[in-house]
Amino acid sequence: MLIGTRILHVKSKAGTAEVPVSLYAPVADDLGWGCRYEIGWPRRTRTSTAWGFDALQAVRLAMQKIASELYASAYHKQGRLAWLGQGGGYGFPITKNGRDLLVGYDKEFDG
Repeated sequence: MLIGTRILHVKSKAGTAEVPVSLYAPVADDLGWGCRYEIGWPRRTRTSTAWGFDALQAVRLAMQKIASELYASAYHKQGRLAWLGQGGGYGFPITKNGRDLLVGYDKEFDG
């Protein structure tokens, strides 16, 4: 079940493309809880799952993985990825070792 979607944007010479980031409800199995997410990059959709001991840990880890993937992307490094304006950050929590990558509001509130 879909929990929610945030729409980011990638700018290019051809215009602006939407990059939906979708987070799904955690699901339990024999190993723990898995929380699936998708990042709809312009060329392909990236799907992954974060695993935790319980549902809340799985959601937190999924959001941290999303942040890491966004900040590690070529789109971010080229300054073409945006959420609430260019350079404002993306609104996902990141792990402590990734805080030096933060920009804008992300850096202000989580840096």
